[in-house]
Amino acid sequence: MTDTLQANGVSSARFWRVALYTTLIVFAVFYLLPLYVMLTTSFKSLAEIRQGNMLALPADWTIEPWLQAWGKACVGLTCEGINSYFWNSIKMVVPAVVITTVLGALNGYVLTKWRFTGHKWVFALMLFGCFIPFQIVLIPMSQVLGKLGIAGDTAGLVLVHTAYGIGFSTLFFRNYYEAFPSELVKAAMIDGAGFFGIFWRILLPSSGPIIVVTVIWLFTNIWNDFLFGASFAAGEGAPMTVALNNLVNSSTGVKEYNVHMAAAIIAALPTLLVYIVAGRYFVRGLMAGSVKG
Repeated sequence: MTDTLQANGVSSARFWRVALYTTLIVFAVFYLLPLYVMLTTSFKSLAEIRQGNMLALPADWTIEPWLQAWGKACVGLTCEGINSYFWNSIKMVVPAVVITTVLGALNGYVLTKWRFTGHKWVFALMLFGCFIPFQIVLIPMSQVLGKLGIAGDTAGLVLVHTAYGIGFSTLFFRNYYEAFPSELVKAAMIDGAGFFGIFWRILLPSSGPIIVVTVIWLFTNIWNDFLFGASFAAGEGAPMTVALNNLVNSSTGVKEYNVHMAAAIIAALPTLLVYIVAGRYFVRGLMAGSVKG
């Protein structure tokens, strides 16, 4: 009797395990289906696309749509290669991520280890800035950029994303440093270490997990941003997302869906690569922050 109950229990557990994995696989396939359609369409000719079978693999594989997407994009009345706008995004994302991460680490360090009167109010105001909608800051930010003389330029976008992302980076580092042993900081002070000495030699070397989380989060949000790019950049200074939108909307008559799909994949490749390379470290960083703070 006992053996029968155990066998039934094992069979029941195996059934639910199979059902669970089957459900997960179905949802994963459903979720990845648009990406599959984008990839296959980007390697098809227009004549094959007109046949209407989106799920079919290309009968004749071609990289011509990719070459056209990389070398064809229109901004206003000027048509140039989309590669220049790709590098615009690189020049925007890299400095914005570096500056925002460093400033967020310094803010988190000050708000936890060098507390001053009113530090809670300062952190609350910075946290409040994280929830301000993008649309509210468009007009005042455009006026600031105009007065600084960097409106419509990549430098203006770096300033915008730094100002908007510093609240989030401060939140990440503040929560991470909150659980860092203050005794180490006090011991370093006794040994004569100064403000930046403690930061560079003690806190920053132990901040690997939260740095990865911050960099991935900032990179993804800044690279995929369209509203700020469309509002504060124009012409040759436009980022990749704006160029992609203009490429799709500039097509008249026959829609080149294969070129559009290829351009969209090119625009998404950097964020995909970031998650593929550093995705596991992102999860570890989140878990480290949740355990420590």
